[in-house]
Amino acid sequence: MSVMTKELTTPLDRLIAGWDDEVVEFNEAGDGFSTSEIRKYISALFSEANLRGTSSARLVFGENNKTPHVVGTGYRPELGSLQSLIVQIAEGAEPRRVFCNIHGVADLDGCVVRMGVPPAPRGIPIAWNGHYYARAGESVVPLALDKLDEIRGQTLAHDWTAVVVPEATLADLDQVAIARARQGFVERHGSRIPAADITAWDDATFLARAKLTRNGSITRAALLLLGSDDSRHLLNPHLAQLTWNLRGEEQAYEHFHLPFLLTATALSKRIRNVQVRLLPPDELIYREISKYDERSILEAIYNCIAHQEYRANSRIIVTEYVDRLEFISVGEFYDGAPDEYALEGRMPRGYRNPFLVEAMTQLNLIDQMGYGIHRMVQDQVRRFLPLPDYDLATPGEVKLTIPGAVIDEAYSQLLMVRTDLPFGDVFALDRVQKKLPIADDAVQRLRRAKLIEGRKPHLHVSAAVAAATGGKADYIRTRALDNKHYEKLVIEYLTSFGTASRAEIDSFLVDKLSDALDGEEKYRQVSLLLTRLRRGRKIENVGSRKLPVWRLTR
Repeated sequence: MSVMTKELTTPLDRLIAGWDDEVVEFNEAGDGFSTSEIRKYISALFSEANLRGTSSARLVFGENNKTPHVVGTGYRPELGSLQSLIVQIAEGAEPRRVFCNIHGVADLDGCVVRMGVPPAPRGIPIAWNGHYYARAGESVVPLALDKLDEIRGQTLAHDWTAVVVPEATLADLDQVAIARARQGFVERHGSRIPAADITAWDDATFLARAKLTRNGSITRAALLLLGSDDSRHLLNPHLAQLTWNLRGEEQAYEHFHLPFLLTATALSKRIRNVQVRLLPPDELIYREISKYDERSILEAIYNCIAHQEYRANSRIIVTEYVDRLEFISVGEFYDGAPDEYALEGRMPRGYRNPFLVEAMTQLNLIDQMGYGIHRMVQDQVRRFLPLPDYDLATPGEVKLTIPGAVIDEAYSQLLMVRTDLPFGDVFALDRVQKKLPIADDAVQRLRRAKLIEGRKPHLHVSAAVAAATGGKADYIRTRALDNKHYEKLVIEYLTSFGTASRAEIDSFLVDKLSDALDGEEKYRQVSLLLTRLRRGRKIENVGSRKLPVWRLTR
């Protein structure tokens, strides 16, 4: 909201009197002041207001920042332009939301623009374009790691899912979901608790034994997993929603609400899990596999539910593409890194939502040992498909991708014939097929095993492996030939035609270079080749530097 009133100068005077460098920024700010700089200031003020426990911070334009007094500003004098700043500030923010109250203040000495910035939510620092900011006196600086850890650690002692919902009763739970929960509890505990005893428990006793209630009261975790669709208002304003989103030639979407115990399965059934045909090397009969492993789909959805940061008021999104599934949940990857779980069998030390995780474990939906990621990876290996990928590049968000199609046929066929490969080698080869970097020791190990060839970063399946897996054509197309081969081609060309411009040499050579190189890399390769020939006195430039004309040295 933007207003122009003399009455607002009184709180402004109080703000000047109680000036604090860390939570108030005064700036003269001309009419061309950068919006990106405003975003950095506000990101910093969010953090500082949170860390200092203040109700709000302030960014004030039209004040001298050395000895605060009104000097006036010409920043966005139009009312509509000032109001649109709220939306522009939110662009590039993570989490994205409308943050600021903006007031235009008419003063006798000029116009002042005052922005009110609330503290960042507990445990959730606010980033712009992936970067966090803080204040150091009058300067905006990157948010130090100790401050970042302090904000993120604010939720450790408070589990949102463990909170009791006073208005909720047993009538707010879905009876079909409770029956399904009993079944899961029997599957997990049937070896030590007779199934007949579990069936005989009343609902209140069962919910207590399943760790879904506290002192007989319904928790948020109980509502998430077992709540009826009509009870979701009890979790407002926190969004309890799963969304399936179909992308491609066909487009569709569907929202799924409570109870998650049932709707997670309903969402998984919306995914078109058709059969995929793979041809093993030296065989004439195709092998048919499902595009996705059903257990992996549910594992991914349950992990999103268990580890979602529900305070961020965001839905869980499952996007289906032609060749992959993407699962997006809000909240940093809580403990360690995904590769540690896939490769090393890491066991998590803690959870964002320990109460919910414990309940889901009791119902046999997940385990608490960190085996879920490792199991999804092994399912892909068993089915000869690319491995799942975790993308943590977006602050406050985790994206899991499960491929549902072959990327490199040689890789998939290799898995069919080399079932003895150590998982570390499979993991590295998967990164090679995806054109991702791998560690130097992995490169050396794969070279010794003759599994890869090429120079970093253009590694590819070696000739021996390609031949064994039917990938000979791809190998010849992507492997880099010796430099002398290309030098010989240039010399033969100039012998035949006498001279050649750079454009003519590019046209002659580019389609003969490795397909592993992009256009710019091929251009640089030709430049290096011509430089080597010139320094070796095999060719010379009889044109200009800008428009070279090459011929053989006489």
